[in-house]
Amino acid sequence: METAITNKDELAPDTGKPVSTLNLGRFGAGFIFFCIVFMMSGTIGSTVLLPARFNTLGIGQGETILGTMNSIGIIFALISNVIFGALSDASNSRFGKRTPWIIIGGPIAGIGFYLTSISPTLVTIVASWSLLQIGLNCMLAPCVAILSDRIPQKYRGTMSAFYGAGQIVGQSLGTIIGSAFIKTPTVGFLIGTICWFLCGVGTVLLIPRELPGKTAENERFSLKQVIVQFRPPTQGASDFYKALIGRLMMIFGYNMIVGYQLYICMKYIKQSDTVAASTVSTMAVITMFVSLAVSLLSGPLSDRIGKRKIPVFISSVIIAVGIAVPWLWPTKISMMIYAAVMGLGYGIYMAVDQALNVDVLPNPDEAGKDLGILNLANTLGQVIAPIVTSSIVVATGGYFLVFPVAMAAVLVGAVVIMFIKKVQ
Repeated sequence: METAITNKDELAPDTGKPVSTLNLGRFGAGFIFFCIVFMMSGTIGSTVLLPARFNTLGIGQGETILGTMNSIGIIFALISNVIFGALSDASNSRFGKRTPWIIIGGPIAGIGFYLTSISPTLVTIVASWSLLQIGLNCMLAPCVAILSDRIPQKYRGTMSAFYGAGQIVGQSLGTIIGSAFIKTPTVGFLIGTICWFLCGVGTVLLIPRELPGKTAENERFSLKQVIVQFRPPTQGASDFYKALIGRLMMIFGYNMIVGYQLYICMKYIKQSDTVAASTVSTMAVITMFVSLAVSLLSGPLSDRIGKRKIPVFISSVIIAVGIAVPWLWPTKISMMIYAAVMGLGYGIYMAVDQALNVDVLPNPDEAGKDLGILNLANTLGQVIAPIVTSSIVVATGGYFLVFPVAMAAVLVGAVVIMFIKKVQ
């Protein structure tokens, strides 16, 4: 007589059956491919080639063009993430509800990336980059929702680790590739464009095929039902909003320091421009390797112990400790220690946070939209951090108070996470 599987944490939400080791491997490969390619393709442009191009256009200061492009692009990313998450929740096709959106997003992003690389005016640059953000989030929102739709709860930490590791590797590869083609940017932009076009298709080919949507005759398209999808969750959503606030505070505090590393080295550590640039470059390498190694270990460990809150809390405390090192000891060595400690904390956080977010969703049928709302924390944190940091610097004339404020924000986020009840 066969023994029934009673542990629902091992069952896939979409099929109600266990997922084979082969298919788990395909999911992991698809997630890490997606994150490497989209982070690499975007970083090739935004970090290296586009800033260099903007300095030669003669339409304004390069920093101003880049800042305007990113600021408006973030707005489009913020809105489109929620929209495409909700639309994919409401979709019903023979290819599944997430797959079509993942496929079509790549070409849209690719077109936006290419147009940004050739646009001659600020208006067309901003419009093209905003189109790229629409295409990216057309893929991103439904792809992240796969964690809720198809991955058993037991393995979500592991799969979340692939997301984190892929983004870490992709960002570094993008910087390397962009720098390699700084003298021949056309080739670099072409590589980025091709990668964008292949991103969604490659991801869908790697992950197991999604089940077709419902095709019953009584299933009719309802505009009202689609509109209702955009409402924020209200029933049983307390833990959901605690996760939102916790992530917002964490990303906000983290970016207060990370976004100003060069200026901190120059104006707080008192290094020259050249030495500061070298220091930041070395810090990036240290953070990448530490974060990558830790993230790939932390996700499976979280699955094994069955806990999400404790790893997120510990990672936040580690990040706060890392921020304290250069604050109390402003030297080059302290910045290297900060990079290593920050990499340790952020690697743990990236590996487990996405799994925690999926676990607190109030309604799995609206995972795409709700995960899009949770992603607002990333966007808002990145927007608020430079505003607060620059305000402190202007008001006090230096960076001394930036560190304790960043530490407080990260620790507040950690405490809020511990009040979540639905997740261990």
